Amino acid sequence: MRILVTNDDGIDSEGLAVLAKAMSEIGDVTVVAPDREYSGASASLGALQMLRPEVHRRAIDGAGEAWSIEGPPALCVMFATLGVFEHRFDMVVAGINPGVNVGRTIYHSGTVGAALTARSRGIPAVAVSQAVEGFGIEGQGWEKMLTGMEWESAAQVAACVAGALSERHARRPILVNLNIPNLPLAKMNGWERTSIGRVPPRVVADARLEAIEGRSSAYKIVMEWGDTVELPAGTDGGAVEAGSVSLCLLGHLTDIDTPPDHSDEEAAYPALAEALDELMNV
Repeated sequence: MRILVTNDDGIDSEGLAVLAKAMSEIGDVTVVAPDREYSGASASLGALQMLRPEVHRRAIDGAGEAWSIEGPPALCVMFATLGVFEHRFDMVVAGINPGVNVGRTIYHSGTVGAALTARSRGIPAVAVSQAVEGFGIEGQGWEKMLTGMEWESAAQVAACVAGALSERHARRPILVNLNIPNLPLAKMNGWERTSIGRVPPRVVADARLEAIEGRSSAYKIVMEWGDTVELPAGTDGGAVEAGSVSLCLLGHLTDIDTPPDHSDEEAAYPALAEALDELMNV
């Protein structure tokens, strides 16, 4: 089993290092990650000049090989699956992202974008995100919010799901979107299979231009966040808000004339559920 680990926070992210070490218990790990922050990159490959990026060898505990690429996570996945690093990968695991990717944020998430790119290239994928303190459920964690992150508990959940998924041989690749509360495993309220939330947990309430003092005709954009809201039960954000792990199976993008086929996801689900039940003593 060969696993590609990537993220959108950059090669030096602590969450990436913890995830790579956890995945090494399942298979042979290669890390291919952006050389810097690319949060919000979605599944973008970047501007045209990024298709010939610089690549640097790195060292990460638990990874047989580690590389940084001058480009977003989807580009990392694309090059890795094209054989640039001389391996065929059986699974892609992206994360651990500080800040959950639930509801509408999955459109913009570089973590989910990496997983989507993997699935589009025929490889099953797991996107792993963890809540941060002080920002409600929605939102990317910045440096001042990353104290006290329970990376190890998120890595345990990710390894559990990735391990169960690795034993499945579906006709089509499956994409699991995991969102995990920032709690020790023993303090989590179990797990839920969830749907994608429709209610934004926290929105930008106001955005305005503000003149930059001392610079003619120059402005900055100032944003103000609204209050957090209680999210519906059964949704991805609602589960995390209640202290539970959210497991959401993301379907394929199809046109309206093509009936959705979720048979592979439904066939894989019992194994994922059994593994999580065992991990969390449900």
